[in-house]
Amino acid sequence: MSAPGKVLSMEPLETITVDKLSVACDGGGGALGHPRVFLNLERHGAVDFPYCGRRFVLAEDADVGKGIPAPEHDLPPAV
Repeated sequence: MSAPGKVLSMEPLETITVDKLSVACDGGGGALGHPRVFLNLERHGAVDFPYCGRRFVLAEDADVGKGIPAPEHDLPPAV
């Protein structure tokens, strides 16, 4: 049992290095997984998923730039 007021921290079950600021996780277990969750790494460069305990970490050499990237094709004008 832990001491009163002491915060317990768990090590992640799996750590996955990514090169994007936004990640999605479904637990990877098909029907045994969890609902797909999208989380953002922009603030801390890492995020722990609440359902499965996986930790996603932004790669040190990730080229994420600033803001939303420009579209790769021309979009039709808004009506």
